[in-house]
Amino acid sequence: MDGSREDEVAVVGAGLAGCLLACFLARRGHRVTLYERRGAPRTGDTSGRSRSSERSEPGGARPGRQRGRSINLALSERGLDALRRIDLADAVLADALPMRGRMIHPVAGPLDFQPYSADRQRAINSIGRGALNQTLLSAATGAGAQVHFDHRLVGLDPAAGKLRFETPGGEQTATAAVVLGADGAGSAVRGQLLAHDLLTERVEFLDHGYKELTVPPAGADFALDPGALHIWPRGTLMMIALPNPDRSFTCTLFWPAGSFAALDRPAAIADHFATHYPDLPPLAPDLVTDYQRNPVGQLGTVYCEPWQAYGRVGLVGDAAHAIVPFYGQGANCAFEDVVELDRCLDETGDEWRVALPRFGQRRREHTDAIAQMALDNFVEMRDRVASPVFQLRKKVEHGLERALPGRYVSRYELVSFTTTPYARVRRRVRRQQWLLGAVAAGAALLGAGAVAAVRGRWRR
Repeated sequence: MDGSREDEVAVVGAGLAGCLLACFLARRGHRVTLYERRGAPRTGDTSGRSRSSERSEPGGARPGRQRGRSINLALSERGLDALRRIDLADAVLADALPMRGRMIHPVAGPLDFQPYSADRQRAINSIGRGALNQTLLSAATGAGAQVHFDHRLVGLDPAAGKLRFETPGGEQTATAAVVLGADGAGSAVRGQLLAHDLLTERVEFLDHGYKELTVPPAGADFALDPGALHIWPRGTLMMIALPNPDRSFTCTLFWPAGSFAALDRPAAIADHFATHYPDLPPLAPDLVTDYQRNPVGQLGTVYCEPWQAYGRVGLVGDAAHAIVPFYGQGANCAFEDVVELDRCLDETGDEWRVALPRFGQRRREHTDAIAQMALDNFVEMRDRVASPVFQLRKKVEHGLERALPGRYVSRYELVSFTTTPYARVRRRVRRQQWLLGAVAAGAALLGAGAVAAVRGRWRR
């Protein structure tokens, strides 16, 4: 059966970015329709699981959760800023678990807590991706947006705004004045623009994949400290864990892709974890089963340009610029995209043919910057956090932040706890590096007096 609809704005993808975008556009008075290839979530289901299959996506970030494929969401200031603008921040944070630093797990020896901020109070927030998606979807439909599930985009005429969808009931068509692709790193909208030679695309895959494991609750409590993001830095075999509201932890292995297949027997899996992550097996009774059952996902960075065609088809979030998850900025960056697009619509009186090109021109340098910083942070997490030299530099950095409040701010704090544009963060951090290096070297020789001396020099 063939059906046809006519929309003002069609948003392809009802994940986090698509639903937030629908909220903002509906608030502006636009008639919005969301199209989602997944089936409708079951009533009361906040897991984000799909009733239809999902393919692997290069950025690792997904619109919903399939068992073994989530990469927990760390919501920070950029995402919260977007949610405040539609009065959802408080509701979302009610179920969040604040993480105020990294907890480093060595192979042997005591745990090491490394706070994210000099005052040890600022936190990133572990959020259930499925629950957040459901909150945003409810807000979008409450604002007047329509949503159609089980609609997989298979064709797009960008010049005419004509869309074709494959659905359980047969092919469906729609026409929209504006089509926005918010359908993730494996974007079908981007694929259609590429097929029409309207953009260029480059995907740089990381030579690491990821696999998830679960640490269940320890009775009625968390098995690990829920106030930290846990890291097992093992060079190329890093693992992290984030807390969940049900008191479990989602652990994610980031290993070279071939390393997963090399552990092909239960005994080999158990021996590997006992050797390299000795505190984990006692906490995860299903570790071997999870390892064998859960799939390996790919990680990569998507670059494309332009992000729009004809001033009527545009890309937002991972569809335009998927990044690796090592700064916890994928969703936060996508939410910031929505804020910037909303700002461009304000400036142009909702003239899409001007707003869409302006949006891409403004955002690209910033998304390129966070893509590189996310790759840099991967190296820091896997190789440096356990280093005494790195730990000294962090102590000196926090000392400088206390000595020079507002004038010296670490890269992590600028990225996670402010809305300073990403490219501006990179430029500022470069200017600060000479100071940090000089003081770290001085601190190694002279102790705390070096910080005081630099403080006096800076003020002069």
